[in-house]
Amino acid sequence: MRLLDHLVSLGLSKGNARKALKTGKVAVRNVPTADAGRDVEPSEVTYNVNAPRLTPGRHVAVVYRDEHLAVVYKPSGMLSVAAPKRGRDENLVSWMAKRFGAAHPVHRIDEPTSGLMMVALNTQTQMALKKLLEKHEVERRYLALVHGKFPNGDLTFDSFLGRDERTGRRCSVDKDAGGRRSRTYARRVARLGRVSLIEAKLETGRTHQVRIHLSEAGFPVLADKLYKGKNDGTMRRLALHAAVLGFKHPATSADMRFDAGLPDDMERFRREIVDSRRKDVR
Repeated sequence: MRLLDHLVSLGLSKGNARKALKTGKVAVRNVPTADAGRDVEPSEVTYNVNAPRLTPGRHVAVVYRDEHLAVVYKPSGMLSVAAPKRGRDENLVSWMAKRFGAAHPVHRIDEPTSGLMMVALNTQTQMALKKLLEKHEVERRYLALVHGKFPNGDLTFDSFLGRDERTGRRCSVDKDAGGRRSRTYARRVARLGRVSLIEAKLETGRTHQVRIHLSEAGFPVLADKLYKGKNDGTMRRLALHAAVLGFKHPATSADMRFDAGLPDDMERFRREIVDSRRKDVR
């Protein structure tokens, strides 16, 4: 059912429901959303009047936290960690450190990419999580809107990523040129006319790995100006989202899995295309 309808069924007026959505009081799978029109499973929706006030999709949201680690939602446009000559720009790890006293990076996602990140709250956990990554024992899945009609079935992209000697841009190179082995598994979730919604699962986690593999296969991510992706309608930011994060908790051995689904802007864009195609059929 529509999220707005569910909130009304809880006793909120439409006006109060929309206000709650805009201020971060409503979450789907623990991730705040302002998208009243998205379809939801009521059991996955949380309405908490005491939740921190924030703007969904624009501000950081802590999805899970204990004494060892946190899983955090990073908005598009925010750095994961501090970057050279970007000292004044806020980054996720520093944001966490200011609020919780300590924070240590484990991995990162690109600045224009949104989604889930692990942050260690002590150095022991940081080392343990990094070992899980090195052994490929962390599940990382991305959702992307890409140009073109992505084929049905599972595809594997396997190459060595490095830099082009002429342009300095990251790309697939010969093994002898110093590239690092990189493997991505991808499948089509939905075909949306000129655009496809795909899921990409990482085996390795090289810089720009998903973006490069998809672009080189002829399916650049929407609004990825670096790798041949163009803006498309209202989708003007990189249409790439770290949706799933799964791992074994290094302190408790509990199986942890978080699924953020599509962020508001990508979900609205998906609906726009679906609605437009329905109108064309009529």
